Amino acid sequence: MNTQFKKGVLELVVLLAIREKDKYGYQLVSEVGTMMDVNEGTIYPLLKRLVNDRYCEAYLARSAEGPARKYYRITAAGLTYLKILTGEWLAFARTVNGYIKESGINDQI
Repeated sequence: MNTQFKKGVLELVVLLAIREKDKYGYQLVSEVGTMMDVNEGTIYPLLKRLVNDRYCEAYLARSAEGPARKYYRITAAGLTYLKILTGEWLAFARTVNGYIKESGINDQI
C-alpha cells in the first residue's frame, strides 16, 4: 500500500479498532497489520499522540502472560473525533472513486 495512503488513514483505523474493545499496543499492530503493512514504530507514536490529544487514554492491566500491559481505550472526545474522521474519509473516498470512474482508467486496467 502506498505510504501516504496508509499515513492518511491509520489514525481512523486505530480509533475504529479501540472503539470495539480496549487493546494493548501489540494487539493493535497485529490487528491493523492484517489490512496494511504497519509496525510498532508506526503505531506507538500514533497512540502517544492520540493520548496527548485526549482521543484515547492508556491504563495498565495485569497480564497472565508476563508483566502488566498498557491498554488503550477511546474517550468521548475520541468518539466525536472518530465520527468526524469517518465522515471526512467517506466523502473523500466517494470523490476520489467518482473521479477514477469518470477517468475510465478502470476500463484500461
